[in-house]
Amino acid sequence: MGVNWRIKLKNKNIKFAKNLRKNTTDTEKYLWKYLRGNQLAGFKFRRQHPIGKYIVDFVNLERKIIIELDGGQHLENKKDKLRDMWLKEQGYEVLRFWDNEVFNNIEGLLEIIREKLLSPSP
Repeated sequence: MGVNWRIKLKNKNIKFAKNLRKNTTDTEKYLWKYLRGNQLAGFKFRRQHPIGKYIVDFVNLERKIIIELDGGQHLENKKDKLRDMWLKEQGYEVLRFWDNEVFNNIEGLLEIIREKLLSPSP
């Protein structure tokens, strides 16, 4: 029985992630223009990708870097903190940016991401 619920959860998360990809926010669409197709320093990103029981906005699996975009609903969100802790325990680094940062400072945001991608792994 233990394996069955994991398979069901994984399948459920995959379906949910596909639905999220179809209903992308304007902020996610805008950032995705810069991340897709290995445009950022030659690194591949996936969007709305399941990791464990979570679905992350963007992830580079090679460097284990996750990018999360947050609107006002994420201000001081305890669930986000628990989620980030779990992802960090799995070896991922989580970079969180506010939605307005994407539109107001895309070059600065991309430079931060690029530096993380190119910096040596800890």
